[in-house]
Amino acid sequence: MDAKIAQLLDGKTLAEKIHSELQQRIQELHPKIGRAPGLAVLMVGDNPASAAYVRNKERVCQKVGIASFGQHFPSETTQAELEQVIQSLNQDDRVDGILVQLPLPDHLDAIALLHQIDPNKDADGLHSVNLGRLVRGERGLRSCTPAGVMRLLEEYEINLKGKQAVVVGRSILVGKPMALMLLEADATVTIAHSRSHDLAAITRNADILIAAVGRPNLITGDMVKPGAIVVDVGMNRITDDAGNFRLVGDVNFDEVKSVAEFLTPVPGGVGPMTVAILLQNTVWSYSQKS
Repeated sequence: MDAKIAQLLDGKTLAEKIHSELQQRIQELHPKIGRAPGLAVLMVGDNPASAAYVRNKERVCQKVGIASFGQHFPSETTQAELEQVIQSLNQDDRVDGILVQLPLPDHLDAIALLHQIDPNKDADGLHSVNLGRLVRGERGLRSCTPAGVMRLLEEYEINLKGKQAVVVGRSILVGKPMALMLLEADATVTIAHSRSHDLAAITRNADILIAAVGRPNLITGDMVKPGAIVVDVGMNRITDDAGNFRLVGDVNFDEVKSVAEFLTPVPGGVGPMTVAILLQNTVWSYSQKS
């Protein structure tokens, strides 16, 4: 008998569904508000991966009916110049969401820039005010990647109440907000990280395992509880000897697919969901003006 293979959590298809819902919502709101929603993505320098992400975001914006106010700055742009741009976007009534594309050149302070963004236009959901709202369980803009993971679990009707959830990674971008969202959904949450002793013993306890550390193939088959739900947030570019690159996650897909019940692919799992929630956040800010 063939071994059972995990069902894929298809973020790509769900993201398309969210795009259609947003398109419809914008069509309903446009006559009341008198304009389309607007998103400004600020990119500094010429990181090829960032450029590809930004192009993708702009393409999806166009598809759903969001106006792009993106700006691309040379690598040597100063902190003060960017802060000035953010201040003017905060004042611009056509702009509902502002996002600074990471990573930034070394001389720039990403956190200080993030704090310049009006919390109600913080499309990435990473401003301290929005993270505070998450901690308190208040309405507000949510961090895109963890909110995308939660939406994906909801779509597949995965019940989190009382389940053991392990988040591997403690970044402010994913790990910490992810743990808070799982807690909000009544899961019992453990956060593991690079200093955790015996990581495999921790991950084998997980009914829901979220890997978000940025280390290729860190989670192997023997680290996963049979029948677990495994979500791979990692996006690692691996280059072979010929100079070709491919994307792999933090989970060893080939090993884990025969152990887990559900598993996200990389690419096509969490990535498209992050962009979908970014647009959803922008439309939510826009809808507050109706």
